[in-house]
Amino acid sequence: MIKLAFWGRCSTEDRQDPEASRAWQYSRAEQLVTPRGGVIVAEYFDVDKSRSIPPARRPQASLLLAELAGPDRAFDAVVVGEPQRAFYGNQFGNTFPLFEHYNVPLWVPEVNGAIDPANEAHDMTMSTFGSISKVERSRIKTRVRATMAALAQTSNRHIGGRPPYGYRLADAGPHPNPSKAADGKRLHVLEIDTYTAEVVQRIFAEFLAGKGFSAIAEGLTADGILSPSAYDRARNRHRCGLAWSKSAIRVIVTNPRYTGRQVWNKQRKREVLIDVHDVTLGHETKLTWNTPDQWVWSNDIVNPPIIDEETFKAAQELLAARGHGPARHKPHRARHLYMLRGVAGGVVHEHERVTPACPLECLGLSGRALGALRTELGPTGVVGDVVLLLRSGELADVRGIGPRRAGEIRTALIAEGFPVPRHQW
Repeated sequence: MIKLAFWGRCSTEDRQDPEASRAWQYSRAEQLVTPRGGVIVAEYFDVDKSRSIPPARRPQASLLLAELAGPDRAFDAVVVGEPQRAFYGNQFGNTFPLFEHYNVPLWVPEVNGAIDPANEAHDMTMSTFGSISKVERSRIKTRVRATMAALAQTSNRHIGGRPPYGYRLADAGPHPNPSKAADGKRLHVLEIDTYTAEVVQRIFAEFLAGKGFSAIAEGLTADGILSPSAYDRARNRHRCGLAWSKSAIRVIVTNPRYTGRQVWNKQRKREVLIDVHDVTLGHETKLTWNTPDQWVWSNDIVNPPIIDEETFKAAQELLAARGHGPARHKPHRARHLYMLRGVAGGVVHEHERVTPACPLECLGLSGRALGALRTELGPTGVVGDVVLLLRSGELADVRGIGPRRAGEIRTALIAEGFPVPRHQW
């Protein structure tokens, strides 16, 4: 009797039911090994893990790979139900040497048994399935992006994410896909929330009247008007919601959706290498702000507008004139230069000291800390916004900023001469 461990995976990329996916993969594996005297005695199945994540970084797969080295492991071989579920791109070439090293056979239905390390046809077959897996994922991403872009251009259908402050979701009938409609899924559109819409109009009016973001935020807080995180606690449990922040005002003033237009693709997911010195670790996904020319706009006004397009345009022109727009920061003239300290809009900033108007890159933060701040503050965020977050206590609410990153940010600000509170966590 050959004792085998079953290895499988299911992600949400193809919208499969995890139980059904595991069932058919397990069935294929069992049909392969049973006639040959094999029995499955262990199971390693990852749920909601993308195929692009290397096996060493998937929870269950990593446990399996660790077990290979154990002399008292419960299995003698490993079987997969489908190679595309286990390997993506060149992952087979990076992983199979472990099986060879520990002399653990890897069974695959497509080769009708165990992979022979000396068989070139087997190696070519597994490499081909890795390429197929990569192509499948790429095609899924292409279809989804094309569909989202088409919906943004031609319909008023809400296409995901939380509604902007000033709006709320309204039911728009059953889902057009019959199977999804049968499951109770509904379409949604944006409708004006009277309370918050008036606040949005006030923010634009005060900004165009000459008030700055800080002054507007302080006025709203003083008047007892609920901030976005306080008004919608269900979606903002990770935020304190005690007061309006400068960054919240900035997000509202720069959001074109208040004109009634559908706008999509303001951000994109970018995959970057975790370690450039060890590419086998794979990539991690980061949200990156797209430039306005990459945004997808609806052809017509499809949602009830809170402000008109002239008001929004005037606000953007004023924002740029004040020097808060993207790629507007100019290098300082200084006696001692911070060479290559920060880059924004393609311009290298050389200056004697970091000021509140400097881009975030000038703080010299790690990629993760900088990425979290960019996601929170947007493409026009500056060092002064970080100082405000820290002083108001809202830095602790920024997603992706834990005690370690907060300490890094505090240290960077202190090094540049900014006064910061001693106890913030």
